[in-house]
Amino acid sequence: MTALQHARDAGQSLWLDSISRSLIDDGRLARYIDQYAITGLTSNPAIFDAALGEGGAYDEDIRAAARDGLSGEALFAGLALADLRRAAALLQPCFDASGHADGWVSMEVSPLLAADSAATVAAARQIHADAACANLLVKIPGTPEGLPAIEQTVFAGIPVNVTLLFSREQYLAANDACLRGIERRIAAGLDPKVATVASLFVSRWDVAANSVISVSLQNRLGIAVARQVWRSKVETQASPRWQAALASGAMPQRLLWASTGSKDPAVSDTLYVDALIAPGSINTLPEATLLAFADHGRPQADMADDGGDCDAVIARIDAAGVKVALLADRLQRDGVGAFAKAWRQLLKRIESRTSVAPRVAVS
Repeated sequence: MTALQHARDAGQSLWLDSISRSLIDDGRLARYIDQYAITGLTSNPAIFDAALGEGGAYDEDIRAAARDGLSGEALFAGLALADLRRAAALLQPCFDASGHADGWVSMEVSPLLAADSAATVAAARQIHADAACANLLVKIPGTPEGLPAIEQTVFAGIPVNVTLLFSREQYLAANDACLRGIERRIAAGLDPKVATVASLFVSRWDVAANSVISVSLQNRLGIAVARQVWRSKVETQASPRWQAALASGAMPQRLLWASTGSKDPAVSDTLYVDALIAPGSINTLPEATLLAFADHGRPQADMADDGGDCDAVIARIDAAGVKVALLADRLQRDGVGAFAKAWRQLLKRIESRTSVAPRVAVS
């Protein structure tokens, strides 16, 4: 059995953590869907910035949009949504066959709005309306300011991927915000079938902690936190509140493992994919990690619902000097900052290309 078959048979979905025009144009995305069991796609500002930096694939569209009077975020949104609609069309059969559990693409609200709940809700509504795409999730950071926006966006019937979650506490807060939005829809007599995904970032824990702990503890914190969050996911899904919502027609919230590319060359490049096999979960993989997992992944047994040794591992690392609760908050703040930096950079990249002369082919 191949690693891809193992994940699929375990009930886990593999999504691709990448988007670019070349990924669609050269047929790679279609091949990953057909041959690698890819059933969804995620994106973020850093991914789009990298895509815009790939040669001149977007230059003509940028100039055309500028001639039409578009600039800045509006121009970028048009470019991004055009790519995402094409990806969504390729994933539509999966979306239909899975009853809307899979087949999703995602578009993030501007991270510059992370501290403004009302503006985030307005941006989510705009993305949803402009996309006109049934299988597009709007990504909203699960920050304290983001939680009210998440609740309101779910109540508005807009599918949401809560991003930049790092800890059990952050996950539980995001889960509760989504559930409140669904419960409000039920109370208002509205259809509660609104897709929600909670994205836990994994590898960044180890990048932050490895330098201050012993070798025996390195590259264990991210997986331990993931196991702790998985336990909480199992418990909350079985709670009376969630069971009542499900009985009313709500969709189960799915837990997504994000940031699953290994950052330490001393460990396997499939470390986080191998360790995070869990039924009903999603693992979104960078392209290189997907290819590595398909080639030489060694999936472990399904994650235990009780979290296994996660509490003991986290306690040992905390005692070694990594204050895990404080680090979780820092990682979330840093994540917002990194996405904001990428967002500003891609806007500068677009601005610089609105006046670039067309490339002339040399015969």
